[in-house]
Amino acid sequence: MKQPPRPSRSTRRTAGFGLLAALVLLAVLLSAPGNGKASGCGGVRVTGWKPDDAMTSELARYGNDNARLDDWTGGDGTRSVRLPDGRTLWMSADTFLDEVYGGKSRKPNPVWVRNSGLVMSGDGKFSRTLLGGSETRPAALFPGTAAGDGREVWRWPVQAVVEPRTPGAAEKVVRVLLWQREAGTAPWIFGVPRASEVATLSLPDLELEDIKTVYEPRHTDVERRPLYGTSAISEDGWTYVFGADEGSVSGKASRAHVARAPEGKLNDPDAWEYWGGPANKSGRASAGAKGTDWQGDPAQSVPILVGETEQRGATGTYTVVRRGDTWLLLTMDAGASDGGGITDVVSYWSCEPTGPWHGPTDAAKPPLPPGGEQAGAVPYNPQAHAEFGGGGGGGELLLSYDVNVMNSPAVIHQDVAYYRPRFLRLVTGPVTGSG
Repeated sequence: MKQPPRPSRSTRRTAGFGLLAALVLLAVLLSAPGNGKASGCGGVRVTGWKPDDAMTSELARYGNDNARLDDWTGGDGTRSVRLPDGRTLWMSADTFLDEVYGGKSRKPNPVWVRNSGLVMSGDGKFSRTLLGGSETRPAALFPGTAAGDGREVWRWPVQAVVEPRTPGAAEKVVRVLLWQREAGTAPWIFGVPRASEVATLSLPDLELEDIKTVYEPRHTDVERRPLYGTSAISEDGWTYVFGADEGSVSGKASRAHVARAPEGKLNDPDAWEYWGGPANKSGRASAGAKGTDWQGDPAQSVPILVGETEQRGATGTYTVVRRGDTWLLLTMDAGASDGGGITDVVSYWSCEPTGPWHGPTDAAKPPLPPGGEQAGAVPYNPQAHAEFGGGGGGGELLLSYDVNVMNSPAVIHQDVAYYRPRFLRLVTGPVTGSG
């Protein structure tokens, strides 16, 4: 097939932004052998939803505030982590700065950076943007580098967790998982995957201390290089880190992976273990002795099953949360035969982080901003924010989703709502029947 022409530099800067590639290509299907029949938990599904206008409006208020012109006015890649003092740190991938005119538009070529952080106070007000550089020359919070031939290498932050600085230590730090990518030609207009990294931010001042590479994929097939961090959950002394490979770039099936590290060692590559499939092959995974179910060698990682066929599954930016004794996965419905993959969120559930995952079940249809459908806007990257909802197997759950316009990048400056997260409030409950 003839390759499409390489987009101009300005188009690449505005058309990609964040993690939309996996959704728009629609082929990010996570498929692999399962772990057998689930048992020991009842399952959770989404039973209802409504827009969370208050949260959407609060972020819009902050983005429209021109008291400072070196802070966030739009972005994607939205994830969050609650800090010990009650604040919430939000991570943003490609981020626009500069002035917003009349709460509506930006100038055609605003200042932008590859990533940033947003700080929300304990009372739910966004108050600060974390950047690198200086006030007159803002830069990304997590700085980029350059490849040997001068091509840009950048970092997109994904999920963050709070953990002890070292195992058992009283001092806490924030560990931020990063995707390192480098500039490439079509079809890699959203960057070639290079590495999964972990940055350490100090508490309470949120100063960047260091960035360490935890996994550098060596697969000769670039499409099969997984990056880790689309979701991360601390459970029973471990932090489970979910990721996916890049198969969607050419329409192949992408596959999900999961790794784990002891709490306090997320930034130690030697402490990471990768799911290698159930050792006893009997179905349900055991607790997992190192070298059997969980492997120290990332090359031995076995993908986890999401969906029952290779034609339907999850995007590479899926999200996972714990609801009671169940793991709940939410994703845009990649591969839906009715075209709902670019409009609908579905859920899967499992009793183990390694699967098997049961579903899909309809979860929500994220609304676009006014005029969004006519403008060609699409929703993507649904992310759960468990710290803003009730616990247990039921109750409410906050879900964000990003919005972008791919066929006309100028539109996201003409109307800032077309490149900002929006929020839903989900209601979850037990699975009935067969699930």
